[in-house]
Amino acid sequence: MKKIKGLLLVLLMAGSLAAQKVSPIDSIRFFTDERLVEVTLNTDIKGLQNSKGDEVYQPATITCRFPDSTVINETIRIAARGHFRRENCVIPPLLLNFRNETSPQLSSLHKLKLVIGCANSSTDEQLVLKEYLAYKTYNQLDEKSFRVRLVRVTYQDSRSRIKTFSQYAFFIEDDDNMAERLGYEAKKQMQIPAESTNRQTMTMVALFEYMISNGDWSVPALHNIKLIYKKNEQTVPHAVPYDFDHSGFVNAGYALPSEILGTETVRERVYRGFARTMEELQAALDVFRAKRNSINDMINNFFYMSSRNKKELVEYLDEFYTTINNKNQVKSIFIDNARTQ
Repeated sequence: MKKIKGLLLVLLMAGSLAAQKVSPIDSIRFFTDERLVEVTLNTDIKGLQNSKGDEVYQPATITCRFPDSTVINETIRIAARGHFRRENCVIPPLLLNFRNETSPQLSSLHKLKLVIGCANSSTDEQLVLKEYLAYKTYNQLDEKSFRVRLVRVTYQDSRSRIKTFSQYAFFIEDDDNMAERLGYEAKKQMQIPAESTNRQTMTMVALFEYMISNGDWSVPALHNIKLIYKKNEQTVPHAVPYDFDHSGFVNAGYALPSEILGTETVRERVYRGFARTMEELQAALDVFRAKRNSINDMINNFFYMSSRNKKELVEYLDEFYTTINNKNQVKSIFIDNARTQ
């Protein structure tokens, strides 16, 4: 009888431990859900500002309040990232590492970049929202793209040296998660020419970067470009663009025109792709044309952006559509004046 009671006690304890075990959240659903997540980050903010090098982590506590009332509070690691904004912004862009024993529920997110305002003004916040919409625009044009999730972050300095403040920001999907979702893999990055990547995808990337007037990218330098490879196949990689804050679409005050491109403002579009046939261009541009109304609707219906900025974005994209609907301009810009090396 005592043995039976002892066995029952063991089974009850095992059941209790199993019930306490938490499951990681769904990393795909996290980025397909369009609803806002309320986030609180508590860490040594001055430590982030003063950190040097890449992926130099420090501890942080994160609390996520999801739209369904779920609340997750875990300890993670956090690091400053980027070079330009680390030197020029109040808080640098951040990298949140959820691969920790102390963050079992968020571990499935792996490592997420958090894009935040350069300062804590409403103007800086609107710039973040513009870049968020740049990602969402490319999502509509090509599934081989990084998904993003809008959040409102409250920043708390664990050493009480900086006043608590809140601001809209967004997470960018983890590299490996993005590739895995598409049936690809993100291998160790190798420097290759742009024309050694998938031709059709590269055409879409170059046209999109022209659309938003972003010259801050390079395939050979692996600058703001991620290469993904089809699993178990000997095929050329696909280029996936990211980081659009220096684009004319965002039009940030800290974004300077390129001396190499010879532009006077970041709003001045320059095509940085290689020449394609008119047939190739029209096939790619048909995708842009087909998505024009849905992109405009997305911008106009974006609750968190000011009416003035919505109008500005739509008008800026209208200029692009006027260009691509003129065959003479298409030939001049994307064929006759395309890159040759």
